[in-house]
Amino acid sequence: MIDAITTSLFTPIGEDGLIGIYLILNGLKVTLIVTFFAMIMGSILGVATTLMKMSSKWYLSWPANLYVSVIRGTPVVVQLVILYFIVLASLDVDKITAAIIAFGLNSGAYISEIIRAGIQAVDKGQMEAARSLGLSHWSTMKEVILPQAIKNILPSLGNEFIVLLKETAVIGFIGGVDLMRAGEIIRSRTFEDSVPLFTCALIYLLLTYIFTFMLAKFETRLKQSD
Repeated sequence: MIDAITTSLFTPIGEDGLIGIYLILNGLKVTLIVTFFAMIMGSILGVATTLMKMSSKWYLSWPANLYVSVIRGTPVVVQLVILYFIVLASLDVDKITAAIIAFGLNSGAYISEIIRAGIQAVDKGQMEAARSLGLSHWSTMKEVILPQAIKNILPSLGNEFIVLLKETAVIGFIGGVDLMRAGEIIRSRTFEDSVPLFTCALIYLLLTYIFTFMLAKFETRLKQSD
């Protein structure tokens, strides 16, 4: 087992002098970058889509409903491949940027539904009270409804972040070298299956545990501030 670990992670595995552990670390960096920026993009899209879906104007609600339906009805790997090889084919867009856009669009649809559920869970009297005080609909949503909804949906948003982290394992379908793709490259060069695959699995598990722990601490602090 020690020999397999040394061969897979700490010795050159090709004529180019590539060392497995460096490939794993670079893949981890790509995974974290894509996850972080896709979550930011998804959060912005999610809020915008929620407000559009809840609008009484059909030209706002209809495109938002179509967007959510299409994204939720198709696999993320299909969305990634279509976006990179068809939609962005004529543009000089690198694989990481394409992955951020694809996962951001995917996450935005799910975050939209999470936020919508959180808004609808807020007592309707909150909206009526704020409007009776002279606040506009937009000001009421921004100052009264959304802050309460965000606090209620924080666990679901945390789960979405963790799901997004694991979904990035399909970046290899467009040739990007993320954490999972790094493990596959090591496996194909060393013909050793266990070490690279279990290494990737343990890293994903560790990241999930860390983010879950941080989210739990943040939720505890929010409860203490109430």
